[in-house]
Amino acid sequence: MRLATVITAARDASGGPATRAAVQSGDRFVLLAARDLSELLETAGWREQAAAAAAGAAGGVRHESIPVDAARFATVLPRPSKVICCGLNYADHIAEMGRELPEFPTLFAKYADTLIGDGEVIDAAGHGAKVDWEAELAVVVGAPLKNASPEEAAAAIAGYTVANDISLRDWQSRTLQWFQGKAFDRTTPLGPVLVTPDECDPEAGVRVRCLVNGEEVQNGNTKTLVFTAAALLSYISTFTQLRPGDVVLTGTPGGVGMGATPPRYLRDGDVVTTEVEGIGTLTNTVRL
Repeated sequence: MRLATVITAARDASGGPATRAAVQSGDRFVLLAARDLSELLETAGWREQAAAAAAGAAGGVRHESIPVDAARFATVLPRPSKVICCGLNYADHIAEMGRELPEFPTLFAKYADTLIGDGEVIDAAGHGAKVDWEAELAVVVGAPLKNASPEEAAAAIAGYTVANDISLRDWQSRTLQWFQGKAFDRTTPLGPVLVTPDECDPEAGVRVRCLVNGEEVQNGNTKTLVFTAAALLSYISTFTQLRPGDVVLTGTPGGVGMGATPPRYLRDGDVVTTEVEGIGTLTNTVRL
């Protein structure tokens, strides 16, 4: 299945555009009862509910829906309780950073406030001159996990989506801790859709790309991940409980700006395109 949080023509309580969780059926997104995917994944039996709506629409049952080519996407998971990221997880990126393959994942956290959707502005205005791109596959939790084995973690995956861990390198390098360069509000594109594991197998290999103003700067494959999505969820669940709708970014392949000679960073007005094969594309403009 392909799921999304879509922007509707309705207005929410604050007068802003309302959103709904949706499932793709053919050339339309069928709207579900939940206001977004964060709410949907917290609902018991969400998989069956979404599958039934998609099957019903395909069979001619009338549902409120939006054409796929007219859909506008909000942040796919607007309210995760946790956003955890893995750094240095592709062998080529580890090499370009001059490091050895790790024994354990290098982890750091973000907040939901960092997340934006497709078409939204990456807002780093006034905060630094060394803003870098990091295209990533993100894995989304679909069931509670605590002290989970890799097999249990794999069974609890809701699906996968596209992310870009935009990094403010000048802030990141102020100390040995990365957090401050990774957690600026409204700097992490996520979406546009969530694809369930039956349609996406990162261990078999999917391509992860980043383009800046149409120029390809990253082209990696998840086959080279040191720690798989299931391994990351299992490891993380040993020290913190993961809940439905939580998001884990699995790391970025080689080709980041900091690793170039000389280093290269984003400029005001640059357009960053992030693609994961079989999932979709995010397009976001940079504001500095």
